[in-house]
Amino acid sequence: MLMPPSRIRCLTLFAFLGLATAALAQGPAAGNSKLVIAETPLPPANPQQPYRFQLVTKGGIPPMQWEHVQGELPPGIKLSSDGMISGTPAALGEFHFTVSVTDTSRPPQTAMREFVFKIVAPLLLEWKNYPKVQGNQILGSVMVTNGTENIFDFTLIVVAVNEIGKALALGYQRFPLRPGTVEFEIPFGQGQNLPQGKYVVHSDGVGEVAEKGAIYHRRLQSKEAFTIAVGP
Repeated sequence: MLMPPSRIRCLTLFAFLGLATAALAQGPAAGNSKLVIAETPLPPANPQQPYRFQLVTKGGIPPMQWEHVQGELPPGIKLSSDGMISGTPAALGEFHFTVSVTDTSRPPQTAMREFVFKIVAPLLLEWKNYPKVQGNQILGSVMVTNGTENIFDFTLIVVAVNEIGKALALGYQRFPLRPGTVEFEIPFGQGQNLPQGKYVVHSDGVGEVAEKGAIYHRRLQSKEAFTIAVGP
């Protein structure tokens, strides 16, 4: 027995509504709406300096709920439920922790990711080649690191100080030091002939961020005095 056309249309409509209801119940978790945490690394922080960074997601249905689920956050730093990492770190260090985020899909989606949080010195000055005597010169080099997100107006002054406190220049440089610069080497002493005597080497690095009114200073000093036995 054949169904009348009106009956067929009615059944087709009910079937379509049933599929639509199922799709809505399943929610937007399928396809391009999959929830993931963006791969952006955390910018480094500096000790005793305020820090704020917003975690972000791709896909999913907002609002999102963030949670710290594993590992250790730096002392002074917290993660809020809206994904904001903020606070003032107390000391240098490297911390590994995992966060989760849950959206409002039906059913809810959850994504997790491990982060590495580095707290670094804003300005770091180290010996690359420790000072040594060569003829009537004291030669060496230092490494400088800019651990901030700012360009430094950087100045390096290296002097040799003799027994009576007289300072003789071994090197002077001033240049923009870009953010994220790591262990940039700066030599000193070449062509600087010293009179006979004993000298302690001092190296001073200063990084200035004028627009923020910030000045960072680091100093190195040789452990011993160097003897210049030849020369004028």
